[in-house]
Amino acid sequence: MKTLKLTFICLFTSLFVSANVSQIEKDALIALYNSTQGTQWNTTWDLNTPVTTWYGVTVKNDKVVSINLFRNNLKGSLPQELGNLKYIQGINLGFNKIEGNLPTSLFNLKELKSLQLFVNSLDGNIPSEIGQLENLEVLELFSNTFTGDIPATIGNLKNLKVLVLGSNFLTGNIPTEISALNNLEVLSLIDNKLEGQIPSELGDLVNLKELVIGSNALTGNLPSELTNLTNLETIIVSGNQLNNDIASIVKSNPGEIQMKLHFATDTALATEED
Repeated sequence: MKTLKLTFICLFTSLFVSANVSQIEKDALIALYNSTQGTQWNTTWDLNTPVTTWYGVTVKNDKVVSINLFRNNLKGSLPQELGNLKYIQGINLGFNKIEGNLPTSLFNLKELKSLQLFVNSLDGNIPSEIGQLENLEVLELFSNTFTGDIPATIGNLKNLKVLVLGSNFLTGNIPTEISALNNLEVLSLIDNKLEGQIPSELGDLVNLKELVIGSNALTGNLPSELTNLTNLETIIVSGNQLNNDIASIVKSNPGEIQMKLHFATDTALATEED
């Protein structure tokens, strides 16, 4: 009798927990499952069990707050229904086989703090609506096939600490609006098709620890304002068409980088004066 009661309580609890996640959020997750061949995932979901048991899904206070399906063999496109996960704070779908454009509904996720879609086959432009995600702290879209300019609206992401857009096919200039990202610690735009000069405004990013903009088509001199970046530990600018270059420095003492930046920019200035 006690066993029967315990079984009933466990069943009731499971049903209650499942019911607490709203149907619209559950449907959004199911849409992701269906659009990315969920039955073929490395670790799949049993849709007949509570959402709280689904691999990679974090639920707090009956709200879906995180999805982490990193390297889980997702194949297909991202559904518009993702925009219905309005309480979500973190999405990590890195190292999968997701293709197509970013769904416009993604930019309705006002609570989102981390968006990691790296190493997939996403394409098209990075929409200007990305600037609506004002709580974003981490944006990692590297190793996809994005094209077009880096949208100027990225400067609206005042809480951003990590911006990694490398290994795409991005063109145009580095937007000066990036200088508004006062909390930025990592800026990586390596291996794109960016051109024009390195904006002197990047010298305003005083919290920057990593500046990785090599392997593009950038021209001109290294701005002397980069010497303001006293917290830099990594700098990679090689593989461009700059007049003055410095060897790549990775995870080094900021003082060493400062010394080499001063030397490179002072040399360029002296050359111009001659």
